[in-house]
Order: sequence, then structure tokens, then C-alpha cells
Amino acid sequence: MKSRSTEPPSPEQAYRYALRLLTGRDYTSLKLKQKLLAREFGETDTEAVLARLTAEGWVNDRRFAERFAEAAVGSGRFFGPRLRLEMRRRGIPPDLIAEVVGQMRGEHDEGEQLRSLLERRYPGFAFADATDRERRRVIGFLQRRGFSVAAIRGVMCE
Repeated sequence: MKSRSTEPPSPEQAYRYALRLLTGRDYTSLKLKQKLLAREFGETDTEAVLARLTAEGWVNDRRFAERFAEAAVGSGRFFGPRLRLEMRRRGIPPDLIAEVVGQMRGEHDEGEQLRSLLERRYPGFAFADATDRERRRVIGFLQRRGFSVAAIRGVMCE
């Protein structure tokens, strides 16, 4: 997206634009860099702005990753491999993903998260009484959320 201004982009304009973006929501440094480059700020200006924002505490990939993972797992949106995929899509570095997901696994029990999501999404669902079609639909939903087949089977057969 091109800037509407006719003057050449400056580092201060890039900084103000980045701050405006960050008032709406958090970004990883990679996603913020992509936004700045798409706005046609130079590579050196973009790197300088990212360094400044990181030093000032506005951009912190660890904080973003922890908040994102906590929200995703807490709401039941993502778990396990799906959580890793969504974090990678948001530009979180792989080593940080492994660390945060490992921490989430220690804090959250997959079976408990699965039971909670199942009760919220399909209240009163009984695996034994369900038709094959209903079973497949529920199992597919849970797999798309990132739960393992073993955990799903364990909760369903209780």
C-alpha cells in the first residue's frame, strides 16, 4: 500500500506509523517489518524503527507469543500442532514457539481442555449414543483445533 504523501518517507514517519499500528494490537517484529516494508519505508529505516520500538518495549515477540498462546489455549481455539502452526503464521520464531508451547503443555492439561471445549461446543454430547456422522463431525472439529487422536479417543471413551 502506497503512502498518500508526496514527500519521501522518513524514519520518523515510519516510527509514527508503527506506533499507530501498535495502538490497535500487538505485532511480532516480523509482521511489523512486513507492514512497514509494504508501506514503502526503506529497509534501513525499518530496521532502525524496529530496534527503537524493541528497546522502548513496544515490540516484544516473547510477550506476544505468550499472550497469543494463553488466549488460544484458554478459549479452546488452538492446541498442540495447530497452535504451533498459527504461531508460525504470525511470525513467531521457531525456537520461541517450542519454548512457549512446551510451557503451555505444562500449564494446561490436554484432556481437561478437550473436555471443556467439548462441553461448551457440544453440550450433552454422548459418544455412545451418537450416530457415526455425529461422531465424525465432533472428532473432526476437535482434530482441526489441534487435539491428538489419542486424547480425543481417551475423552470420548470415558
